[in-house]
Amino acid sequence: MLVHDHVLLRQGLRRLLEDEPDLEVVAEAGNAAEALQRVFEHQPEVVIADSGSFACEAEQAERLLLRASSHSKVLFLTANAGERFSPATTTDYSSCAPRHTSAEELVGMVRRALAGEGAMREIPRKGARSAEGPAVRKRALTTREREVLELLAEGRTVRSVAETLGLSVKTVDAHKFNLMRKLGVHNKAELVMWAIQKRVVKLPANF
Repeated sequence: MLVHDHVLLRQGLRRLLEDEPDLEVVAEAGNAAEALQRVFEHQPEVVIADSGSFACEAEQAERLLLRASSHSKVLFLTANAGERFSPATTTDYSSCAPRHTSAEELVGMVRRALAGEGAMREIPRKGARSAEGPAVRKRALTTREREVLELLAEGRTVRSVAETLGLSVKTVDAHKFNLMRKLGVHNKAELVMWAIQKRVVKLPANF
């Protein structure tokens, strides 16, 4: 599965990978909401992603993806500005393809991931308290907060949510802040993950 906000880049990668007889691209996504929903749906063996599409650091993006599909391997194409990957910051699930990686090298990295190279181990669920903590059960979301959450989880911007609901951007920002405070999450990516886990957004019936 491919996750990147540049459509042309995704299309190029798809063509590159599907030229290989043993590889198949099962899905694409352009933002965190699409990525997490489609990882839930397709359970891909390898996710090739740009961490910038998640609006959070690569390590956190990896944790979100692995919560959605624990067996997937994550291959990051790039890192956020100033962010560096090293053996200390990547797990046995993941690796990083620097910008100078060739097409042949990328295909090789995907094949090695498919072959299961590296020991599998569970990733601690940092921040997972947001879905189960007692504060969430005691502080139910209002109807408006659920509307805002659903639209944000669909990949909408704050401005788009405001236009859809007939609210000001400032009001939607306030709802977003209250949602994160109530749910104990720290950014939009975690907010999207919570919405998917709790089925606030639509998922296939068999999930």
